[in-house]
Amino acid sequence: MASTFRPVLERIAEEIERTPVRGRPADYIPALAARDPRSFGMAVAELDGTVYGVGDWREPFSTQSITKVFTLALDLAREGEILWEHVGREPSGNPFNSLVQLEYENGIPRNPFINAGALVVTDRLHSRSGDAAGELLSFLRSESGNPDLDFDAQVAASESAHGDRNAALAHFMASYGNIDNPVPVLLDQYFRQCSLTASCADLARATTFLARHGLRADGTRLLTRSQAKQVNAVMLTCGTYDAAGEFAYRVGLPGKSGVGGGIIAVVPGRCTLCVWSPALDEQGNSVAGVAALDRFTTLTGVSIF
Repeated sequence: MASTFRPVLERIAEEIERTPVRGRPADYIPALAARDPRSFGMAVAELDGTVYGVGDWREPFSTQSITKVFTLALDLAREGEILWEHVGREPSGNPFNSLVQLEYENGIPRNPFINAGALVVTDRLHSRSGDAAGELLSFLRSESGNPDLDFDAQVAASESAHGDRNAALAHFMASYGNIDNPVPVLLDQYFRQCSLTASCADLARATTFLARHGLRADGTRLLTRSQAKQVNAVMLTCGTYDAAGEFAYRVGLPGKSGVGGGIIAVVPGRCTLCVWSPALDEQGNSVAGVAALDRFTTLTGVSIF
């Protein structure tokens, strides 16, 4: 069982503590810039929901793009294959907020994890649920077992104040007919979604449905086995911005990062992980987080390969 990983987590935490800090927290959102770059937490969740960790694993942080995994799963569960007519499944090779590809690909984003793709997914989930952010929050509260999870209004407001690039992406896709809702409504939903605050413990437990091949914590099925495979596959190839190849090479697990410093990772059929450390590399991924997951798969021999 995953409990055998506890000594591995403790060893990784000791190694990270001895390692000089590299990278820096995201500076365009004041609440993120203020986080201590030396903070580090890591959690493992077993398939039955048992979770344990090291360091700051119960410290809430801004989840940011990690939430894109959950909105993708929620929308895929509702509309199935039709979703892939509106967003692709290929790595972008460009920054996560790039406008360049959208023009020569006629408003169809490369994948659901770059900002343009996530906006499409949130838009479609909002059309089908009436409240995409509320649907996400309800799901994460249920799957994590933490009814106190919530959005951070200060972070959402800060993102909105610096949201011109996301607004441009949304308007551009709307001009191609790939956005259904009014752009201001969509942006409000998206910024709230990204402001969700959770801990490594919360996110590791909430992600276990992907390790259980689509089964939720209560045993009901959210995704088919095939759909769970699809989400994990897109996480592996597209989940860490334009460093996805390096992440797959070093870690060998489906993963999704956020500029708040968190990364979730899935070991299908076995367990899920979440690691958090605010200092980011140039691609927007946690430096210590990637290193910790690299060490985890190296020390345990656990990967999908």
